[in-house]
Amino acid sequence: MDMSRVSIIDHPMVQHKLTILRDKNTSSKQFRELVKELALFEGYEATKDFELSETEIETPMEKTKAYEISGKKVALVPILRAGLGMVEGLLELVPVARVGHIGMYRDPDTHEPVEYYAKFPQDIESRIVLILDPMLATGGSASAAIKYMRDLGVKDIKLLVILAAPEGIQEVLESDPDVQIFTCAIDKGLDEHAYIVPGLGDAGDRIFGTK
Repeated sequence: MDMSRVSIIDHPMVQHKLTILRDKNTSSKQFRELVKELALFEGYEATKDFELSETEIETPMEKTKAYEISGKKVALVPILRAGLGMVEGLLELVPVARVGHIGMYRDPDTHEPVEYYAKFPQDIESRIVLILDPMLATGGSASAAIKYMRDLGVKDIKLLVILAAPEGIQEVLESDPDVQIFTCAIDKGLDEHAYIVPGLGDAGDRIFGTK
């Protein structure tokens, strides 16, 4: 497993917010806010290799050379439903990004992903795609979403999650060694129900208050 493709966002504020996120007593309102904030932090890391081009602007004092993002455009693709909680934070960072959606659920018996919805920008194949999902557990849904993007012709894919299990990382990188993974932490593993431990529970339930 090539861990050079995995970036852990270990900023002190990220780890502090992650601790509150994990706490079972954290309310849905605060949980949503923290997911948004952590997604924003991850966005900074995931976009740090974006190309810049030189431009000229005029400040209140004088004309000067400055820099702006150039090159490919961005698409955010949350995996429904929990991935929706990360979209707002990324849009604050990249407000011109287009948003696609892919709906998948994990079969409770087989733990395999089942796709039920897909809608993307028409030019998705020419964009840098950031796939969003708070939890990378077995890696099944993420791998299926990445393959879906590849089949559409997408070349540059980054997977942004808040927590990852080693099993999920391995599954994703074995199925697509070119994808980049960004996470706030790598937990110890999965329990018998394929939930991340110590984890934070079901992210979708905690975001939407459907527990």
